[in-house]
Amino acid sequence: MGKITGFMEFERLEEGYLPAKERLKNYKEFVIGLDDVGAKQQSARCMDCGTPFCNSGCPVNNIIPDFNELVFQGDWKNAIDVLHSTNNFPEFTGRICPAPCEAACTLNVNDDAVGIKSIEHAIIDRAWAEGWVQPQASATKTGKTVAVVGGGPAGLAAAQQLARAGHLVTVFEKNDRVGGLLRYGIPDFKMEKIHIDRRVAQMEAEGVVFKTGVLVGAMPEGSVVTNWAKTVVSAEELQASFDAVLLTGGAEQSRDLPAPGRDLAGIHFAMEFLPQQNKVNAGDELTGQLRADGKHVVVIGGGDTGSDCVGTSNRHGAVKVTQFELMPQPPEQENKPMVWPYWPLKLRTSSSHEEGCEREFAISTKAFVGEKGQVTGVQTVRVEWKDGKMVEVAGSEELIKADLVLLAMGFVSPVATVMSAFGVDVDARGNAQAGVDEVGGYLTNVDKVFAAGDIRRGQSLVVWAIREGRQAARAVDQYLMGASVLPR
Repeated sequence: MGKITGFMEFERLEEGYLPAKERLKNYKEFVIGLDDVGAKQQSARCMDCGTPFCNSGCPVNNIIPDFNELVFQGDWKNAIDVLHSTNNFPEFTGRICPAPCEAACTLNVNDDAVGIKSIEHAIIDRAWAEGWVQPQASATKTGKTVAVVGGGPAGLAAAQQLARAGHLVTVFEKNDRVGGLLRYGIPDFKMEKIHIDRRVAQMEAEGVVFKTGVLVGAMPEGSVVTNWAKTVVSAEELQASFDAVLLTGGAEQSRDLPAPGRDLAGIHFAMEFLPQQNKVNAGDELTGQLRADGKHVVVIGGGDTGSDCVGTSNRHGAVKVTQFELMPQPPEQENKPMVWPYWPLKLRTSSSHEEGCEREFAISTKAFVGEKGQVTGVQTVRVEWKDGKMVEVAGSEELIKADLVLLAMGFVSPVATVMSAFGVDVDARGNAQAGVDEVGGYLTNVDKVFAAGDIRRGQSLVVWAIREGRQAARAVDQYLMGASVLPR
């Protein structure tokens, strides 16, 4: 413990933002990270608890007190080694993880939590700047081959772990670039894609082969191959060519809102809207890009994806952005004695909200209204919860102007064609069935076919995807070799 009284002497120090007017001009990251002095001061607040709940609050079980202490001592090189021992990609989580570790921080019982996420961010950025992040190619090869289907965070974490264990790993990604929803779901202003690109370069130096534009299985009904994949590879081909197959696709089936008028033009899923802007930022030329310029935008869904739609719409130049949330407005401050160390329900205001957004809570969409086939408004009604049931508030109907409606209500399941192609059993929600036990973990009902990440657990956080990818890598390694030294 670097400074015994640090938590009493120093207050929580938040990362800064560029002014809204400046950051709305582009799609660059705008977070101002902690400098060395700020990081040391923030790490001094860590109490090095006898039972550090932050460790268990973190899905990848980051060894948080240890790297806090190393930062306090100025030993940044060992700090990144400790951080990398549990997390392959702290530059991802240090930017977009909601930080459940901070909710579990012991200091958070009656004070402000240690800024763990900002310290993690500072460590990995320092590591890249100093050139400490280098390929770690295996000195020996096992000769075993593994196909990883899906190039998102779960697939990347698994592929890197398996390559470092000496296996020959090939990642198949249906999109034209690797990264999954990190690439085409997270806006660049939250995480620029250089962070993915240099990890891909590192992994290629470690022996991982990436094949993009390749769809594994069968094309979903109504899809066109050239829209998102150049070639299709059958499940039988992968099973015949590789010693193990790991499915790590995302939960990409968006939740729909089948209200009257849903077929009007101008109503789109968030995942139609957000990827297009990321492609344009990457230099692609798109015809007919969905844009919010000069429009009244209604975003239906109060989560992170909805917030991303808000930020992107504001950068387009929307006249007004309104975000709907079906649930009541949560309290600004959680009841800490009741919820700690678990993730609390409280009002969360994102940087995108601060850039300009009208937020409506306890509101339901009754219908979409339009003229000449184009949406012009959303018919709404206020709701309240009585005896566990949602009821409409009489006389609260309202028509809200909308030229563009974005549906951001989460994801219900993976695309089913991958599981059906391999014959993998699914649960009631359409997720691949695979347990997480130490023996036989992540193995599906099909021999040598494993599943991890959102395709197995459903829509979740990037940090959970990394955890599952790492654990699945150990399970695959154990399946291939009879034993594994990879961490679980």
